[in-house]
Parts: sequence; structure tokens; C-alpha cells
Amino acid sequence: MDATLKTVIGGRLVELPGTIAAIRDTMDAGRAAEFDRDIAHVPAPELPTALVRWALAATGADDEDEELFERLARDEDIGATGTGGSRPEPM
Repeated sequence: MDATLKTVIGGRLVELPGTIAAIRDTMDAGRAAEFDRDIAHVPAPELPTALVRWALAATGADDEDEELFERLARDEDIGATGTGGSRPEPM
């Protein structure tokens, strides 16, 4: 069984490819070439983050994140729960 990464996108649990080869296999030739160029130069400590970014690239998760960040910038309540501490004052 291939390794997978799991995340929630649009309220649904999604399994993403969890190996470099499986992530690359989801791409067309042009995107795969871009992936190869990028991954070859990612520092080892940053590799997991880069692989997740590439695995998520075709899922629409970026759009969901952008919408959330816009709502946060408008100071909307997004339903998140706090840590019990007070909110930092703006600088």
C-alpha cells in the first residue's frame, strides 16, 4: 500500500499521495519538470513542507486557505476556538 497524507479540504477527509514518486505521478509533463527542478533544491529540513505543498497544489486547498485568510483579515469569526489567552493587540 502506498503511503498517503491526509487532510481536510472543504470539510471532507482527503488522501493525498505520500511519496515523491506518487506526488510526481499526479502531474502532467510540464508540471512534473517544474516539480523536479524545485524539489532538487529544497533543503532537507524543508522537504516535508515542500512535498505537502506540491501534493496539495491541484486540490483547491489554496483557494480555501485564501478565502479563510481574507475572512481573518476582515476580523470575521471563523469558528476557531482560542487557546484561552487574550488576543494580541495590533502594533
